[in-house]
Amino acid sequence: MHRFYIPPSSWKAERLALDMAESHHAVGVLRLTEGERIAIFDGQGNEATAEILAAKNNRVELRKIAQSKSAPLACRLTLAQAVPKGKNMELIVEKATELGAAVIAPLLSERTVVRCDAEEAAAKKQKWQRVALEAAKQCGQNWLPEVQTPATVKTFFGANPKFDLMLIASLQPDARPLKSILAEFGGAHPQNVLILVGPEGDFTPAEMNLAKAAGCRPISLGPIILRTETAAIYCLSVLAHELFSGT
Repeated sequence: MHRFYIPPSSWKAERLALDMAESHHAVGVLRLTEGERIAIFDGQGNEATAEILAAKNNRVELRKIAQSKSAPLACRLTLAQAVPKGKNMELIVEKATELGAAVIAPLLSERTVVRCDAEEAAAKKQKWQRVALEAAKQCGQNWLPEVQTPATVKTFFGANPKFDLMLIASLQPDARPLKSILAEFGGAHPQNVLILVGPEGDFTPAEMNLAKAAGCRPISLGPIILRTETAAIYCLSVLAHELFSGT
């Protein structure tokens, strides 16, 4: 069954409709017609089966048939990712969505090749949010992650984000295995976790010190040096395995 997104602000019990972009995809691309059924979700856990009442290229009206609510994952994961060059950030956003990240914070580190002004940063945020949406539609994820505006490491920590556990992938000798850090929590897993992943060549010493001063604990990703996109997927996969159990 095809899945479509309706923003929470438009998720009304009495009458639902797809926006212009989703309507065009449903009618102009998929050729759906009146009477057919689709799946809809609002990115906040709500999902429903709906029947198409009216199908136009710029507006598809729906009747909700059955609705369910997906519980949020046991841990809220935030990936703070140094933006890689090319289209690798799109891959990272896609896989982070599939792996259950709640927030994706693109970082402009000192060693990041990508540079952008305020207008370009806003445009990149919108583009990556669309990538997250398409990934959520395809993988059946009913909780849409928030993609933040690209920011420097200093700006990110200056916003004073609050977490139960803050981690940073590190190549330095003081990095510890993730399991040894999680063991300190005993049987109670943290519920709000940050993981920072640096660019090719890692964060600068100043950025690493800033992260540590904010409370980040260096973790090792094993004996092999990973590309930044591989490191992001690795970290989220391991964290999901350790922290999502029982959901």
